Amino acid sequence: MLFHVRMDVQLPPDLDAAPLLAREKARAIELQQSGVWPGLWRVVGEYANISIFDVPTNDALHEILSTLPLFPYMKIHVTPLATHPSKI
Repeated sequence: MLFHVRMDVQLPPDLDAAPLLAREKARAIELQQSGVWPGLWRVVGEYANISIFDVPTNDALHEILSTLPLFPYMKIHVTPLATHPSKI
């Protein structure tokens, strides 16, 4: 199943984010290389991204998202995607 996922990051101002961001990047690369996270784009002017995840179930997506080091600091909006009948 494909999912469109928007992640808005909201870090506390007093947090030393450098180690957390390094772990987040490593996990994102791992998921992209495995094929689970085939699409990743920044949202211009915001601390947010738009992603496409390819996983078998809603529960699998939740499990994966919860492994992201930034998960506790994100507002996440998930939209399940279906094949469009006009797609060629």
